[in-house]
Amino acid sequence: MTIPGINIQWPWSKLLLDGTKYVETRGYPLPKKYLNVPLAIIETPGPRGRKEGGIITSRIIGLITFCECYPYESEEHWRSEKALHRVPTNDPYFSFVQGHPKWAWKVSKVYHFSESIPAPSRRGIKFTLACKIPDRV
Repeated sequence: MTIPGINIQWPWSKLLLDGTKYVETRGYPLPKKYLNVPLAIIETPGPRGRKEGGIITSRIIGLITFCECYPYESEEHWRSEKALHRVPTNDPYFSFVQGHPKWAWKVSKVYHFSESIPAPSRRGIKFTLACKIPDRV
């Protein structure tokens, strides 16, 4: 089976899979065509993954479905959902920045693969259209 995938940096990928992160935050809204659609989670090392997580290369680690997308109207709104998105207020890469949009993507389902799958060699920056997922997962 071939499905679209989304790049998610470690440690956010891990937190989504273990059920402690319920909202993914991004600087853009989730495209409507991906709402309520299973996406392959392409875990990427990001700035912390190599050093802290031992993540050497990108890999597909599970499936995720988002059921809702809404903008954060203010920093206070974003801070009020910290328990859902788990981003520290002082995170140098992903914290709320005044004057820049921040969106919440609410997670409805997550499925963790027992073994990771190599990521496609040709990936998009945000979304990858052709992630091959074995029927056995």
